[in-house]
Amino acid sequence: MSYSEPETIERILRETHTWAVVGASANPDRPSNDISGVLLDQGYEMIPINPRETEIHGQTVYRDLASAAEAARAAGRPVEVVDIFRRSEEAGVHVDEAIAIGAKAVWLQLGVIDEAAAERAEKAGLLVVMDRCPKVELRRLGMR
Repeated sequence: MSYSEPETIERILRETHTWAVVGASANPDRPSNDISGVLLDQGYEMIPINPRETEIHGQTVYRDLASAAEAARAAGRPVEVVDIFRRSEEAGVHVDEAIAIGAKAVWLQLGVIDEAAAERAEKAGLLVVMDRCPKVELRRLGMR
């Protein structure tokens, strides 16, 4: 199964607003820092998730997805997309968390591949993108 359908990618980028970035980093040399900044620059709400950080791009960092989702829901802006910057072998647990919080979509970054987790997400009704970068896709769609 392909988890990089252009229609799915475009739907996520055009129809969602609140993204949780699992594995976000304050280190400007890390791709997750770049993408977090791009999401903010594009007008998305970006909620960074990392147990070792406190602030990224001026945003409060949450230790885990569950606490971020709870805070976002309380503020009236539930997490819609869970963007995963973790090794492939660690991605599945975060996909399962995305399902548990009721996210609309999971986005596994370039090089992050977990077919079984993607299948679980799809069966749970989430949109799934895998092995793609939102920055590249925003540019491809003329949104950046």
